Amino acid sequence: MRIIGLKNCDTCRAALKALGAVSDAVLVDVRAAPLGRDEIARYHAVFGPALVNTRSATWRGLDEAARGMDPVDLIAAHPAVMKRPVIEAGDQLYLGWGPEVRAALLGEA
Repeated sequence: MRIIGLKNCDTCRAALKALGAVSDAVLVDVRAAPLGRDEIARYHAVFGPALVNTRSATWRGLDEAARGMDPVDLIAAHPAVMKRPVIEAGDQLYLGWGPEVRAALLGEA
C-alpha cells in the first residue's frame, strides 16, 4: 500500500500510522520523489477536480495564471497543491483520510 502525500502533513502521518499497523504501508513524499505526469493524470482521471486542494496555503499563494493551469500541470509544478493523501491499495485508489476511506481500509464504522 502506498500513501502519496507529504512527510510533514499531519493527515498523511495519521494515515501511515493507522495503515502501517495493519499493512506494509509506505509514505511517498511528493516533494522528495515527485510524481510523474502519467501518475498525476491517472489520479486526476479518478478524482477529477477534487485532486486539487483549493483550501491549501500553496493554492492561496498562487497567482490567477497558475490557478488556471491544467490540474495535472499544476500538481506537477506545485506538488503540495494536491489533496492528500492519495492512497493506493492494490488497484483501488482513495483520496483523503475521511471516515469513508478509513471504513474502506480499516473497517471502522
